[in-house]
Amino acid sequence: MNHRPPPHPAQDQPTSYFWSGDAIRSRRVSGVVLAGTVDIPAPPARLLADWSRELSSRLILEPGDVEAMPLARARARWPDYARCVQAMADWAGALGLPGVLAASDVALMACRGARYHHDGTQYGGAAFCNLFVSEDKGQDVHFPALDLRIPLTRGTALIFDTCQPHGVIRRGGSGFHAADFPAGPDCTQLFLTWELPIEDPRVGQALGVVFDVASATAPQPQEEQVWLNGASAGVCPDSGRWRPADEA
Repeated sequence: MNHRPPPHPAQDQPTSYFWSGDAIRSRRVSGVVLAGTVDIPAPPARLLADWSRELSSRLILEPGDVEAMPLARARARWPDYARCVQAMADWAGALGLPGVLAASDVALMACRGARYHHDGTQYGGAAFCNLFVSEDKGQDVHFPALDLRIPLTRGTALIFDTCQPHGVIRRGGSGFHAADFPAGPDCTQLFLTWELPIEDPRVGQALGVVFDVASATAPQPQEEQVWLNGASAGVCPDSGRWRPADEA
């Protein structure tokens, strides 16, 4: 399932200002989400137990938190890790992105739900490529501006613009609510994530990114930001709606 939104007037389209080398470059925020399911085995019991200890003793996620997990230690206990990565690489390759995962750093992340946010102030030059390795726990990744919900199951694969507002919410929920994510491993999702360079022609084409959209007379931010209707924009963490950055 790949989502490609209908066109919108330019003034309604958010713009990412991101670092390109030593300069700030502009681009449209893509509304394309590439989604699918790859066939991966369940993590072994030994690894699941290690993750549970890490989450209960060190990480201690609050509802809405997204944090990094120790990947090197996980790989030592994960005999099918290479198989998972290869399945993801094959899926991306079939979408016209051969080799991009091998050239990108990978991290292991955990989330206990996720408040709505965009990542354009830190990762504006990237697209996220995520492979979820946890079982179905009744949660969706939700792109509110696109009216798109994708159920999270083992093997859910996603590639999307880091600047597109997104969150992880209870399936069927109307927004992010902390009470939907009580303490315990049953609410936690684990996923592998890669940062794909948005300026890679294959990545930009797959997501339909249009570059250098800011006019020469427009104000030029000196740091990575997302702008909407002429001002820096943030996201309401509960509803996912765009709002001025100073209110986010």
